[in-house]
Amino acid sequence: MRSDQVSTPPRDLDRDRGTEDTVPPLTRIIRDALDRLRAFDRRRPRVWDTAVTGFWTVAAVLDYTSGGWRHTAHEDVTAPEFLVLLMSLGFSLPLLWRRTHPLAVVLLMTPISLVNVWTGAVVQASLLQLIPVFQIVLRSSFRTVAAAALLFVAPVLSGGFRIPSSWGQEVVSYVWGLVFVVLLGIAVRTRREYTEALVERAHRLERERDQQARLAAAAERTRIAREMHDIIGHNLSVITGLADGGAYAARKNPERAGQALDAIGTTSRQALSELRRLLGVLRDDHPEAERTPQPTLDELTPLIERVRRAGLPVDLELHGEPTVRSLTPGRQLTVYRVIQEALTNTLKHATGPTSATVTLTYSRTHLDARITDTGTGAGRAAETEEAPLAAQGIMGMRERAALYDGSLEAGPLPEHPGWRVQLRLPLEDTHQ
Repeated sequence: MRSDQVSTPPRDLDRDRGTEDTVPPLTRIIRDALDRLRAFDRRRPRVWDTAVTGFWTVAAVLDYTSGGWRHTAHEDVTAPEFLVLLMSLGFSLPLLWRRTHPLAVVLLMTPISLVNVWTGAVVQASLLQLIPVFQIVLRSSFRTVAAAALLFVAPVLSGGFRIPSSWGQEVVSYVWGLVFVVLLGIAVRTRREYTEALVERAHRLERERDQQARLAAAAERTRIAREMHDIIGHNLSVITGLADGGAYAARKNPERAGQALDAIGTTSRQALSELRRLLGVLRDDHPEAERTPQPTLDELTPLIERVRRAGLPVDLELHGEPTVRSLTPGRQLTVYRVIQEALTNTLKHATGPTSATVTLTYSRTHLDARITDTGTGAGRAAETEEAPLAAQGIMGMRERAALYDGSLEAGPLPEHPGWRVQLRLPLEDTHQ
C-alpha cells in the first residue's frame, strides 16, 4: 500500500478498532472493568482508600474477637486482650494514608510492631505493614525503600533475639514476605514506567507527524503560490497589452477595439479568479524562487517522453475534446503536476515489470485524469500510511485539486496488482 492512499481517519481510529476486534472478549471485559475502576479511583481516591482501610480493619477486629490471634501467639504471651485489640487497630487504621504518606504510616506502625513481637502476641494484622511498603517501592527512591524495609524487619529481628524459637516460624516468613512485596513492587513500577514511556513516545510521534504534515502542506501551498503568481502576472501582462492595443485601435477601427475590450474582460475575470485562489494560499517569498514559465498540458507529451527515457513505459490516452476556454493555465498546471507526481511515485516505489497509463477524459463540465500502473513488490511498503514523509506527495496533489474544488483519490487497483491516481477537476465555467 502506498503512502498516497486515501487519508487515514484522525488518530487512526480504524486501526484502533481493528486491534480492538482481535482482543478476546473476556480480556476486553476485564480490561474495561479495570479501566473504569482506575478512573473512579482517580476521581475519588478517598473512597477507595476508605474501602481498603475498612476491609482490613474489619478483618483485624474479627481476628481479635474470634481469638484467631491466639493460634499464632507464643505460649508465654504477656499482652492483655485490650492491647491486642489496640495493636490490631494500630496496624489497620493508618492504611487510610498509605498512598499519601506511606513512610509516615510505616514509622507509625514500627513501635506497634515492636510491642507486638516483644509481648509474644504476634497478631496477623502486623503483616499489613507490607501494604505501605509496597506503595513506597512504587513511588520512592531506593534509599527510602531500604529505610522502610529496615523499619519493617527491625522489630521482628529484635523479637527473634528475645524469643529464639520464633526465628524459624516468624522471622523467616516476615523476611520472605518483604522480599516478595519488594520484587512485586519493582515489577509493577517497571511495567508502569515502561507503559508511560510508550505512551509519551506515541504522543511525541503523533505531534511530530502532525507537525511534519503541517510543514509539508505549508511548503506545497508556498510552491503553488509562486506558480500562481506567475500565471496571474502573465494574465495582467496580456491585459496591459490588450488595453494599449485597444486604445490605439479605437481611433482607427472601433470594431477591433471592441474585440480588445472583450478579450480584456475575459482575461481579467480569469486573472481575478486565480487571484482569489492565490489569496487563500500562504505566500513565502524566496529571493531564489524559480520564475520560469509554468508548464501546461502542451508540455505533457515531453514529460511522458522523459519518464519513458527513465525506464517506465507510459501510454497516453485522450477521450473527448478539450474546451480551450475552460482550460485555464492554473488548471492545466494542476493536471500536469498531478500526473508528474503520480509517475514519479511509480518510478520510486513500484518494483517488478511496470508500465503506466495516463488517461485524460474531457467532458462539458469536468476534466478527469486517471494515472494507473502495474507495479508490485515490497517497494510499496515504503508508501504505507505509517510513513508520514512518504505521504507528502499525495498531500501536495490534494492541495492542488482542492484549490479548484476538485477531488483526488489514490489507492491500489481492485481488479489486479497496481496503483491508480484519479483526479476530477471541474472546469472554470462549471457552476455548482
